[in-house]
Amino acid sequence: HKAKLTLQWLQQKKVKVLEWPSQSPDLNISEPLWGDLKHAVHSRRPKTLHDLEAFCQDEWAAIPPARNQDLINNNYKRLHAVIDAKGGNTQY
Repeated sequence: HKAKLTLQWLQQKKVKVLEWPSQSPDLNISEPLWGDLKHAVHSRRPKTLHDLEAFCQDEWAAIPPARNQDLINNNYKRLHAVIDAKGGNTQY
């Protein structure tokens, strides 16, 4: 968070924070979920806005909990890949 009051509160409470780039898909574990959703919805070829909304809801609900757990478990590797790449591109 970059809000001034939030930063002041964190400093007062002596909370250690990491600098985290605001636009970094390599560090965003939900990014692959959006890719999954986009692919699944696109393959259904929605013809109307109503179709698009319905397909998005259907496909989001169909994502298995194991997919989320895999992304969480893989996050450690993602973080280290970004560190090793010194913030540059990674395989993620």
